[in-house]
Amino acid sequence: MRLLVKPALLAVTVALALSGCVAGESTQPSAGTRAAGNDGGTLNIDFATYNPLSLVIKQKGWLEDALADDGISVKWVQSAGSNKANEALRAGAVDVGSTAGSAALLAKANGSPIQTIDIYSQPEWSALVVPAESDIKSVSDLAGKQVAATKGTDPYFFLLQSLEANGVDPADVTVQNLQHADGWSALANGSVDAWSGLDPIMAAAEQKGARLLYRNVDFNTYGFLNARESFIAEQPDVAQTVVDVYEYARAWALENPAETARILADVAGIEPAVAEKVIERTNLAVDPAPGKAQQDVLERVGPAFVETGDVASQSDVDQALSTLLNDTFVRAADPSRVQP
Repeated sequence: MRLLVKPALLAVTVALALSGCVAGESTQPSAGTRAAGNDGGTLNIDFATYNPLSLVIKQKGWLEDALADDGISVKWVQSAGSNKANEALRAGAVDVGSTAGSAALLAKANGSPIQTIDIYSQPEWSALVVPAESDIKSVSDLAGKQVAATKGTDPYFFLLQSLEANGVDPADVTVQNLQHADGWSALANGSVDAWSGLDPIMAAAEQKGARLLYRNVDFNTYGFLNARESFIAEQPDVAQTVVDVYEYARAWALENPAETARILADVAGIEPAVAEKVIERTNLAVDPAPGKAQQDVLERVGPAFVETGDVASQSDVDQALSTLLNDTFVRAADPSRVQP
């Protein structure tokens, strides 16, 4: 990889590292792991509209450039939601995938061999959504109603936490397990009474008149960049390059929010104003090292997995949480290895 980075970008990234801010199913790919040396191979990595940094990196080609000297090609796979990213990671269809923190813990607790190597954002990306004309005025009004949510993702766990916080028994709510975009469609056509939404689809729904019934940023877990454990063990240099590029992209996105929003709008097929709203309520200036802030929020979410039967026991949750977060690559990150 070649050296050189704009000083301003490096300064922003270094400041982030030191600040300590609180922060589809497929078969196994034919190329992936490689032996030591410059004998090539393919990095399989996802991009997702809920992970703006992935969109920037893909468009700019920084990862391809950084891996070119090693003869490694990059295959981009789109994730429609955290559950799909988890399916791809478990199947070996991607080496690195984007999920919400809750979804990463759920997958790990159910035996998926992954570790979180970077925190890409602290977003307020989920809320409970109803039609503008709905007579539902509070979370307590959801008892006896049908709510769309994508199980295994942050909006699903946002729904569970919201119900608990407002004294509603989850058993009194019928959850329609729909992918995020389908959930919004179901709300729009009246098939469900409410939807636990996800940006940028949720922001677009707001533009069309949908109303955010309930918001709570503390119920949104962080954006986790996860890697298969076998990939980390066999290709730590490539994993390090991924994190180096992510940290370069973070600094770039913070300096270029308007272009970041434009890239999101183009990929997601949404209006620029909607993309701008998403970026505004997404904290990219978060400490990228997986650590205590993520540990704390996942400790609150974990028991819900057991209560709903998504994980067999609390010990499975505890064991998963003790081995999920890996800050090694962020601590060693050097964005100056990246040249645009």
